[in-house]
Amino acid sequence: MSAFIADWLNLLFRWAHLIVGIGWIGTSFYFIALDLSLRKRAEMKPGVYGTAWEVHGGGFYHVEKYLVAPPQLPEDLIWYKWEAYLTWVTGFALLVVQYYWNARSFLIDPSVMPMRPSEAVVISVTLLIGGWLIYDRLLCRSWIGRNTPLLAAFVFALVVGASYLFSQVFSGRGALIHAGAFIGTIMAFNVFGVIIPNQKKIAAALMAGQAPDPALGAMGKQRSVHNNYLTLPVLVMMVSNHYPMLTGHPHNWLLVALIIVTGAMVRHFLNRHDAGDPLAKIAWTLPVAAVALGCLIVLTAPRPVAVDPRLMMTDAEAVTLAAQRCAVCHAARPKHESFSEAPKGIMLETADELRQHKDQVLTQAVFSRTMPLGNETGMTDEERKKLGAWLQSQ
Repeated sequence: MSAFIADWLNLLFRWAHLIVGIGWIGTSFYFIALDLSLRKRAEMKPGVYGTAWEVHGGGFYHVEKYLVAPPQLPEDLIWYKWEAYLTWVTGFALLVVQYYWNARSFLIDPSVMPMRPSEAVVISVTLLIGGWLIYDRLLCRSWIGRNTPLLAAFVFALVVGASYLFSQVFSGRGALIHAGAFIGTIMAFNVFGVIIPNQKKIAAALMAGQAPDPALGAMGKQRSVHNNYLTLPVLVMMVSNHYPMLTGHPHNWLLVALIIVTGAMVRHFLNRHDAGDPLAKIAWTLPVAAVALGCLIVLTAPRPVAVDPRLMMTDAEAVTLAAQRCAVCHAARPKHESFSEAPKGIMLETADELRQHKDQVLTQAVFSRTMPLGNETGMTDEERKKLGAWLQSQ
C-alpha cells in the first residue's frame, strides 16, 4: 500500500510540477522576449523606456515599460510570482517522494558513499541551501556581480563544482537530479528572495510618494536574466533519470557542464534574435552549442562489452543471475518495498523476457551501473560482464 500511495503522490506532484513549471518558463521566455522587443517611439509618455505592439488570439495589445516605474500604480497590479513558487514547492515535494522516501534505491549508492537515508537527506538539503547562499551572497552581491562575464563564469563554475560534489556523494540518478534541483533552487529563490521583494519596495516607495531606487530594478532584472539562461539546462537535468546514458556516466558532472553550454548558447541566440541583432553577429553561438552537444553525444556513446567465451553462461545461469540481481523489482510480484508492480512493466524472470528487454538491460545494467537501483542487490562487475556477454550472444 505504501508503494501505491507513493506512486499516486509522485504522479500528482509531477503533474502539478509540469503545469506550474510550464507557466513559469512561459512567463520567463515571454517577458525576456518582450523586454528585448521594446522600441522607442515618438508618442511615448514621460518615463516610458519603450513600447511594443503585439497581436494574439485575435486581439491587439500595446505594452509600455517604465524604466523605473510610473508616477502612480493601479490597485490591480498583476504580480508574476506564484508560478515560480509553486514550481519549486512541487519540485521539492517530488524530490521528497521519489528520492528521500526511497533514498536507498534512488539517492544512495554504497559504492559511491555508504550512508544512512537520514544522512543523505541532510546532505541534500544542506547543499541546496548552501548553493543559494554562495550564489546570492558571495557572487551576485559582491564585486563579482558587477561584471557580467565574470559573474557568468563564476556561476558556471559553481554549478559544475556542485555537480561534481553530488557525483561524489549520491548515486548517478541522485547526482543529476540534484544538479537540477540546485539550479532550480537558485532560480526560485531569485524570484522569492530578490525579484519580488525588490518590486514590492519599488511599489511601496511610489505609494509613499518617494522616488524608488533604480538599483532595485537593475538587481531584479539581473536575476531574471539568470533564470532565463538557466531554464534550458535545468529542464534536461529534471528528465535525466529517464536516460541512463546520462545518469550512468562515470563523469556525469562533465555532462552537466556541456548541457549548460549547449542550453545557454541556444538561449543567447534566441534572446539576441528577439532583440533584433543581425544573424552575422550572433551566429557564433550555434556552432558553440553544436560542438558542446556533439561532445555530449560522443561521451555518452555506449561502449559494448567484449564477449569473452570464458564468461559465457547458459540460459539457466542467466535467469538465476537475473533472479538474484534484477527480479527483486522486475517481477510479476516485486519483492522490493518501493514497487507494487514491475517498473515500466518490464519483467526479467525468464530467458525470453531477458531477450525481449535485451537493449534496456544492456543499457541500464551492463553499459552503465544505473541498475540495480543503488546497487541494492550487490551486482558485481564480473556479473555485469557475464550478463552482457550472454545478452550480446543472443
